[in-house]
Amino acid sequence: MIVLLGLSHQVGDPASGHEVTISVVGAVVLLAVYGLWVWNYLHSDEAPEEAHAGHARPALPFRPALVVLAVSGAAAALVSDWFIAALDPAVEALGISKAFTGLVIVAIAGNAVENVVGITLAAKGKSDLAVSVVKNSVAQIAAFLYPALVLLSLMFDPHLTFVLSPVFIGALVVTALAMWQITGDGKALLFEGAALVGLYVILATLMWFE
Repeated sequence: MIVLLGLSHQVGDPASGHEVTISVVGAVVLLAVYGLWVWNYLHSDEAPEEAHAGHARPALPFRPALVVLAVSGAAAALVSDWFIAALDPAVEALGISKAFTGLVIVAIAGNAVENVVGITLAAKGKSDLAVSVVKNSVAQIAAFLYPALVLLSLMFDPHLTFVLSPVFIGALVVTALAMWQITGDGKALLFEGAALVGLYVILATLMWFE
């Protein structure tokens, strides 16, 4: 969606005049696919053995756990808003670009929990579960949060779309290909992790000058 709309926007073809409509349709489709994935996951007979091996039954029933999750998500959103508000003066004083702030500083802070969990699991030899935690965290943003924000933005002006500048589209494609190539086998080898970190450093350097 992002790549197609970005190309359409750059070449100025007829579809580029309907970016909001196309983004809305894409958002609905992505949310529908995400909903089907969640439904299938929750009703799957195959529970991830790494998540249950050696553990007792959950302390909370399913519905109370959903309530706790919803409250935690809302609290995290409020904390993120406070974090951004507190970060703005420092960013302006240091002359750091908005791109670097959003894609590097905020991204690292916002994904700190997933990163720590992934590193901890990898250190315990559970590389497949570590890779799954990190990749699923990214999938939540791409398949749920971004499309949801596109739909919510219809109540405001301007509207959020899937249109990105070419440099961000290129970064997205390169990152997706690297993630697929390196983590597709479910293993977490040292040099592969170093390659991903190196790629992130290169992208972060690029964002610094954006």
